Amino acid sequence: MRDTRPTKARSAQAKAGRKIAPAETGDHVEAVELCSSVESWFHGAARDLPWRTLAGAAIAPGWRRDPYRSLVSEAMLQQTQVSRVVERFVQFMERFPTVSVLAEASEHDVLAMWAGLGYYRRARNLHAAARAIAQQFGGRMPRDVAELQRLPGIGPYTAGAIASMAGGERVPLVDGNVVRVLLRVAAREGNAGDADTMKWTWRRAGELVSHAGDPGAFNEGLMELGALICKPVNPTCGTCPLRDRCQARAAGLQDVIPSPKKEATRSCVYCAAVVVVDDQGRVLLEQRGESGMWAAMWQTPTLETSDAPATSRRVKKWIGERTRLPAPLPGVERVTSFIHETTHRHMVFDVWRVHLQGAAEGNANDARSNVAGRWLQPPEAMAMPVSNAQRRVLTLGVASVPDVPGRVKRPPRARRGEARIMDGQPR
Repeated sequence: MRDTRPTKARSAQAKAGRKIAPAETGDHVEAVELCSSVESWFHGAARDLPWRTLAGAAIAPGWRRDPYRSLVSEAMLQQTQVSRVVERFVQFMERFPTVSVLAEASEHDVLAMWAGLGYYRRARNLHAAARAIAQQFGGRMPRDVAELQRLPGIGPYTAGAIASMAGGERVPLVDGNVVRVLLRVAAREGNAGDADTMKWTWRRAGELVSHAGDPGAFNEGLMELGALICKPVNPTCGTCPLRDRCQARAAGLQDVIPSPKKEATRSCVYCAAVVVVDDQGRVLLEQRGESGMWAAMWQTPTLETSDAPATSRRVKKWIGERTRLPAPLPGVERVTSFIHETTHRHMVFDVWRVHLQGAAEGNANDARSNVAGRWLQPPEAMAMPVSNAQRRVLTLGVASVPDVPGRVKRPPRARRGEARIMDGQPR
């Protein structure tokens, strides 16, 4: 098959292939020097992050991560920016300082501490892993990659991270940062969305870590290098410890390797979120089902449609049938709208308000209701396990009701009347 790549890319690939062939076929000296460069750089340039320290210990040769802190941090860092994780990690560790404490906690408490990070399946998997550790290992965190991969929700990446960083095991780990660094060093085309590229990267990372003086520092150093220097756009090659070994830099290809990933297609979902408030200022929350997006999280009664936004008539009929509230329902009033993006969904939220005249009688969980619900004061509702989108729904809906006790302060209006929030960002 004819190679359709630009001449510059083809010639650079050929040149790079000749240069790195000895290392890829087992040149011990080349691999050891590359690993040593990454490890030395990491020991001096690593960011001061809370999951990297234990009792004030500095990162240095021979340093080992705490396995439980590594488990929690790796779960949080999946598809979430480091800056968002730092504060939440500290709060989470204060609430669940050991794997045994986490194992004994209720799912409700775990989800509440996770609220705002997005991708709540990660919290459930973390909780399930903690319970398995308590049951199978007596609360002792395993450090062996094979044992780790038998835990719920632990795949090759997380197992490799804990086993190498906490246990010193010579196992690779690959994330988007590692893919980018290794592809550029080899001037190899591809991206993290390509199966062949990922297979090559895992193999190459495995070859290299087998020559590392400190497997954990090498693995974490590769990720740190991708996060701080070998960035997707405008890499700072002049300060890179691998600049003299990087074939992409030598050929001037660092800005085109890796190739762009094909963006995932997002489905459009319209959400009519109804803030039902009684004259005591309490809002009605319901719990989502045990499967699907935001499983078991709490929310205002929300009607999801895929064809078009729900009309006021449809919303009023639906909320009446949904809740079967004993008090007569007044009209529903549309408050505002905003856009919420997730990896696979473009969600258009219309915030509606129903202000009951009188206190809601009875229990929202009684036989007249089709859902499991709770009447809560706004601060109590905000403390429940709710998604970022529903947190905004509550803020907007309650702020629009006059003289409501415990009102949540309304945020500044977004430009052009539309707010955009993203639930979970790549780190």
